[in-house]
Amino acid sequence: MSPINRATPPICMQVIFYVFSPPHLHYLMSLSTDFEPSSYQEAKNHVCWQESMKAEVEALELNHTWSIVDVLPNVKPIGCKWVYKIKRHPDGSIERYKACLVTKGFAQTEGVDYFETFSPVVKMATVRVVLALPSIHL
Repeated sequence: MSPINRATPPICMQVIFYVFSPPHLHYLMSLSTDFEPSSYQEAKNHVCWQESMKAEVEALELNHTWSIVDVLPNVKPIGCKWVYKIKRHPDGSIERYKACLVTKGFAQTEGVDYFETFSPVVKMATVRVVLALPSIHL
């Protein structure tokens, strides 16, 4: 993979290397040589990112997270974007390439695109109480 050109100077211009142990130095060098794309256009030419995107789409389909429908004439669909991250082991070696497809929810307007939000979240203390009550009354 080729490194990308960005406005940020390379890590060798920002870090004094002689203060790090060899394992930490290896980890720092891997950070500057591995490639995390910022767009689909950058990722589409790399096999590792293609496989990661394919796995993400398969997981979305397996979990029934989405369904393909026809867009109504008066509805503007919400866009989406791929986000790419390299997941690492504690020693700095690459564990896997992770691609996430995220929606651009900031483009929605309350009252127009949606009316309420709801996220079913349960605190662990509540789960413990619900599980403890039957055992107490036995």
